[in-house]
Amino acid sequence: MTEPTVDGPAQPDQPAVLELDDATAALRAAVEEIEAHVAESGWDQPSRLYALARTRDLVVREPALADALGLAGQEPDEDDLTPVEQEHVPVDRTLEEVLEAIAWPAEVHGCAAVVERLVLPPAADDEIPEDDDAAEEYAASHPDRQDVRIVAGVTRDGERWCALRLRAHDEGLAVVSGPDIVPALLDLLHTTLVD
Repeated sequence: MTEPTVDGPAQPDQPAVLELDDATAALRAAVEEIEAHVAESGWDQPSRLYALARTRDLVVREPALADALGLAGQEPDEDDLTPVEQEHVPVDRTLEEVLEAIAWPAEVHGCAAVVERLVLPPAADDEIPEDDDAAEEYAASHPDRQDVRIVAGVTRDGERWCALRLRAHDEGLAVVSGPDIVPALLDLLHTTLVD
């Protein structure tokens, strides 16, 4: 049986298209905006962290931002999100350690993180050393390693979205995205939003 798409039944040679509700579509747009922005600066970047504010609320609180966001004279959709990059993300700790120490205020509707990682093929799992430093060295020198950039975003309401880019296929059309590509990172991000 074929999966339905937005345009009708899936064709055997075409992947199924996810139908997204407005809130998830807004999160997807914010994650993809962040991914495209970060990609402009190339690779080998430190981790980044973004607050996701409801655009409508942001413009009400800061009316001058409407022009900067290209919204002069327009009413943003209820679910639209604006990424706000956080300055001074510590570089002497892992992103996971940073996230464990964060609790976002109620005005922040969601958050997103950008991180670059080395990924090894599943066949390498049994060979990874237990020691963290040795494991890092092993991964960095493995001939089949893949550099990836992950952008993961969540909202207080439970929407989740990721975008993943491989350095080996560094083009916008090759970015893979979906709701659960990196579930552990999404779960960790969501804990920063719990009241």
